[in-house]
Amino acid sequence: MMLVRGVRGATTVTANDREEILQATTELLHQIVEQNGIEPEFIASIWITVTEDIDAVFPAVAVRSLPGWELVPIMCSVEMPVPGSLPLCVRIMLHVNTTKGQADIQHVYLNEAAKLRPDLVNRKTV
Repeated sequence: MMLVRGVRGATTVTANDREEILQATTELLHQIVEQNGIEPEFIASIWITVTEDIDAVFPAVAVRSLPGWELVPIMCSVEMPVPGSLPLCVRIMLHVNTTKGQADIQHVYLNEAAKLRPDLVNRKTV
């Protein structure tokens, strides 16, 4: 039976720089896709958020530029500005149609974003 599962990921950039944001978003998406065996056809939607210190480019531009990803629905928004939260952070949530169980999903946290969910970093299913 196929269900919709959320697959999370986050990364950070060192500056509010268009090329760095696009590169980091592409790297994060590739890691999520590779670790979970995801194909664009099975993605219901993608929600991307950034911290308010990132506004040089919509991270969705990186996703839409990938071959086969042009029709995947994507939404970008700004994270809540919580005092003390991790700066310069891009977060991705894919809503994927899959037969995998919740425990089988590999969430990906790169760079400084690994601090957000240390319990999920490098977790492999058996």
